[in-house]
Amino acid sequence: MVSAHSSILLFIYNANSGLGNALLDAAHKIVNPSTYSCSLCQLTFGTFSEKKKWKDFRENFHLPMTFLHKDEFFEAYSNIAPETIELPIIYKVENEKLETMVEASELNRLENESDLIDMIKERLPVN
Repeated sequence: MVSAHSSILLFIYNANSGLGNALLDAAHKIVNPSTYSCSLCQLTFGTFSEKKKWKDFRENFHLPMTFLHKDEFFEAYSNIAPETIELPIIYKVENEKLETMVEASELNRLENESDLIDMIKERLPVN
């Protein structure tokens, strides 16, 4: 679970954890990117590494960010049934409560990491 004392952004990928899955995902992005099921992965990562513009934003944003693969998320939040949410998704977590910040349908419409960065800044401006 995530810290109960401060707000964080929680990013849930529509992909499972582990090296084997990462290699399969990389191959899928190369061979048939239009059918790859994790728009969040595509927005934040190139084929093999995190996109520089995204990484710079992530490291300097005013709220900490945590990233989980779907298997890790459903293990940590076992009270949430997988069929009740569409992945990928971004939550704001405050006092252990999940508030949806960006839904899968919204992530699926974004074209690049700049669009994602702009959306996050718009929804969570610096106070």
